[in-house]
Amino acid sequence: MKSVFNQIVENRMLFLLILFLILFVIFSVGVRGFFTFYNLTNMTQYGVELGLLALAEMLVILSGGGGIDLSVGSMLTLVAMVIGVLIGRAGLNPSLSIIIGILAGLGMGCVNGILVSYLRILPLIVTLASLYIYKSLALIVAVDPRFGPNPMPVSNFPENFYFVGQFRVGGIPFQVLFIFLPVILILYFLLEKHAFGRYLYGVGSNEKAALFSGISVTRVRLVVYTLAGLLSALSGWIITSRIASARPDIGLGYEMQAITIAVLGGVNIKGGEGTIGGVVLGVAIITLLYNGMQLAGIHQIWQLGSLGLVLVGSVFLNQLLLARRKF
Repeated sequence: MKSVFNQIVENRMLFLLILFLILFVIFSVGVRGFFTFYNLTNMTQYGVELGLLALAEMLVILSGGGGIDLSVGSMLTLVAMVIGVLIGRAGLNPSLSIIIGILAGLGMGCVNGILVSYLRILPLIVTLASLYIYKSLALIVAVDPRFGPNPMPVSNFPENFYFVGQFRVGGIPFQVLFIFLPVILILYFLLEKHAFGRYLYGVGSNEKAALFSGISVTRVRLVVYTLAGLLSALSGWIITSRIASARPDIGLGYEMQAITIAVLGGVNIKGGEGTIGGVVLGVAIITLLYNGMQLAGIHQIWQLGSLGLVLVGSVFLNQLLLARRKF
């Protein structure tokens, strides 16, 4: 008979739920202003932007082959700057600017996918290079010739642009109800009910077996990197609308948080294993942790340290569970 502790640890969803509840109680009791409707709903706004990137990382890591995307934060930044410059400086229609920005995100993800799947370059190298390239492009786009060679943020948007990031329905942020939840449902359908999900898990679990089964490994990986670009673009659009500004450093460090959430949520770093439910709970935990520490006045250095501990602990737990299954 397994002990209660072993049963909790081996059930990732249950473990994450209990961890979330423990942290929630601690911050609710110990941190003033945490347990308020205003704070909790504000917390979900940040969670959406981070959650979309975490879902992007989940898809890429699931595909195996050392899959990882270090460029999601830079893609977010470049899309934000493209949208910002088109609206705030070029005076283009906001809807058209958003479409162009999202297409740019799709294009960046597709480029990553082509380099990884067709040219067989290691994902770590590809996305590390694209991290720098897309970040540099964001800085170039941010330069306003009227004010010299330095990158400048853009903030002169029309009022209707703020709708997605700031409007609420019944007190719940618009982006939670009408972007994040639909994205979760669509990805759940793709992974759990559609053939694409079987292909993705198959490629991530055993690439050779997938090839012998007639699955196009290159096509599957191209699709997931392209989807990562799309999700990063959505996140860039939302965050620009929420903070009413497009800045060339807006996505700084987001890729590390997204990877941490994916691993915490139970995504096997080697590929082929992970669920959307686990990643969503991982988003809730990391968002709650950051929000609680900020309200408690804990210095940012310790916040970053806690993120590192969570990542190490998540990998250790994943390895522990993998070792137990072998025996």
